[in-house]
Amino acid sequence: MLEIVVKTENWERHVRVSAEELAGLVRRIGGEGDRFLVVQRIPDLPDVFAQVWHKTGGDYTLEYRDGAADRHFQAMVDGPEAVIAAIAGWSRKEAGWDAGLAWSLLDMGPAREVPPLDLGEDEREELEKRVREVLVGGYATRAELAELAEEYLVTGDRRPVSREQAQALADRLWLERVAEQAMWQGETDPERLTRAFTVLQDAGITARENFTCCRSCGQSEIGGEGGPDARGFVYFHTQCTDAVAAGHGLTLLYGGFDGSSETTAAIGHEVVAALEAVGLHTEWDHDPGRAITVTPLDWRRRLVG
Repeated sequence: MLEIVVKTENWERHVRVSAEELAGLVRRIGGEGDRFLVVQRIPDLPDVFAQVWHKTGGDYTLEYRDGAADRHFQAMVDGPEAVIAAIAGWSRKEAGWDAGLAWSLLDMGPAREVPPLDLGEDEREELEKRVREVLVGGYATRAELAELAEEYLVTGDRRPVSREQAQALADRLWLERVAEQAMWQGETDPERLTRAFTVLQDAGITARENFTCCRSCGQSEIGGEGGPDARGFVYFHTQCTDAVAAGHGLTLLYGGFDGSSETTAAIGHEVVAALEAVGLHTEWDHDPGRAITVTPLDWRRRLVG
């Protein structure tokens, strides 16, 4: 798998695709509403991306940017295979991936200077604290963090943080977290959790991470997530994510789609078994009316973007 995220014009988001899947996405573009894709490495870094635009019958416009306005390049390509090879090489950080194409530097104009935040110390600390909480949770993208930073202190007609300031703040904190995770070794507890959820999903239990904003929304929407053969579900919502990111255990909500306590209890036992099989400890008294808690947890979820 390539450590990339591919976003398409028609709002698809493909995470960690294979080289074959990437090739299929490149060959697909060209029709109305599906003419470009943007590729970001994992973890996403500010102003580091590759992208391609193509209209059926014409050439491919391939671009990449390497972190600054004076590092944005473009090449015109007459077929998809050279585009596929270049993007795959860029994704793997292969030496010489850009050879063989006629690149030209795009003039993106001078970088816009972002004014410093005009906030009191208390507001600044409150804003950064909230952005860090969501960042440590590990599910937000850079764009979502920037939106949070822009909107968090809004009251009435007061908007103290501009979009550019919010993006700069989000990017700074994001890069700090990327530097932290570069020191992590081996499989993390969130990765073990994802592995257990994948096993449960394959066994007919709809398993979702960071699903909806709260329990009420989760309970009302989880039924629409499962396939026709799904027997039950397990999930945690964003408030649970906030709690585990703050150092508490992770609360899991579960149940059977037939609504019976017997099925719910059986699902609970399967969830516990799957978690313990990947090395995670759970607390549950076998009561189908009580949530399962995964604790202790070292919540180091690697960023995607």
